[in-house]
Amino acid sequence: MTAPAIADPRSPIARPRRKGPNLEKWGWIYMRASGVLLIVLIFGHLFVNLVAGDGIRQIDFAFVVGKYASPFWQWWDVLMLWLALIHGANGMRTIINDYVTHNRTRAVLVWAVGIAAAFLILLGTLVVFTFDPCLGVTPDSSLWSMCQG
Repeated sequence: MTAPAIADPRSPIARPRRKGPNLEKWGWIYMRASGVLLIVLIFGHLFVNLVAGDGIRQIDFAFVVGKYASPFWQWWDVLMLWLALIHGANGMRTIINDYVTHNRTRAVLVWAVGIAAAFLILLGTLVVFTFDPCLGVTPDSSLWSMCQG
């Protein structure tokens, strides 16, 4: 009596080897390097915002205004934003490549993730570098005296 045959597992999609740089390898390296850097950036961000000073009680509009008045904190937050969004988009691209078998669907999804990440990077960068606490302040606002000088 012979044992029943086990079906072969689904084999990966055969894609021809392209000439040029190995983008999968560089994506893999980026994920590791950005992950380590993100840990430093995120825990530094959390420490400054939640532990140092008065802790969470210090976070209000004035805290954000003071933080974004410094180019150091602007670049810190922008670097964190860029790394996190590219890291997440690259992870989504990897998941799409692993699980979507139809070539056109895979291409559309990868492009959609890339466009969404690029849009969020652009929007987030604009918010950080063009942040103006006095924009739209009226005379009856509590910020009016601060914005007059």
